[in-house]
Amino acid sequence: MSELKESESDRFSGQVAVITGSAMGIGRAAAIRFASEGASVACLDIEEEQNETTAADAAAFGAQTTAIACDVRSHAEQAEAFEAIVEEWGRVDVLVACAGVYVGGPLPDIPPERWEDLVAVNLTGVLVSNSLVAPIMIKQGHGAIVNISSMAGKTSWPNSAEYSATKSGVVGVTRSAAMELGPHGITVNAVCPGNTLTGMVRQVAEEIGETLDMTGDQWLAMRAEDTALKRLAEPEEIAGVIAFLASEDARYITGQSIEVDGGIILA
Repeated sequence: MSELKESESDRFSGQVAVITGSAMGIGRAAAIRFASEGASVACLDIEEEQNETTAADAAAFGAQTTAIACDVRSHAEQAEAFEAIVEEWGRVDVLVACAGVYVGGPLPDIPPERWEDLVAVNLTGVLVSNSLVAPIMIKQGHGAIVNISSMAGKTSWPNSAEYSATKSGVVGVTRSAAMELGPHGITVNAVCPGNTLTGMVRQVAEEIGETLDMTGDQWLAMRAEDTALKRLAEPEEIAGVIAFLASEDARYITGQSIEVDGGIILA
């Protein structure tokens, strides 16, 4: 499935969407999806060149976009980014907290510094973006937050304790934030993708495949067979669910962690 080539609707016309982790993968697909449906899109990522490419590609739909260099591990950098967005556009209607990384390995071999960095990106980064956007949306009396967890936030496998812990934490943040922000007209949900054909997943496939005497493509094919649909997701398919949760059609959905995994847990 290729990226959207033309605008599908204008259901986010007049709205401002902020996407963290927008340089590649699901975050890039989400930025382009919101732009294709009329939103002004702020792209936040530490990978500056790739992030600028995302913003430019999103702008091709006629949307206003901005690329902001931002390390989600830094509270100060996130705060500066949100201040700049509000100064430029006056509001934030949608937050997609997508920035994340994957590491894994045997439990006895987890170095403390790797754990601390993973928590800083995958969990603290999400908590901080939620906390910073909350007062903006409370003032507006309206908003939608979509946090990106993982199927690993719902279930676990060997050699993934640290990653699973951070993604389970995102589910916890989502539930609490939904209860706290609901009275202000703000929905908060999480999307839990299964294996999705992003650069990060392909890199993981190469690394894990090597330990199993398999190529990366062979490992991905094996994982596809684990799903009910017998294939892996494209980033655009995850972005479609994110856009739905941010839309008016989902205004009575909050506090949910929705699996978009091709039925891998069922299978």
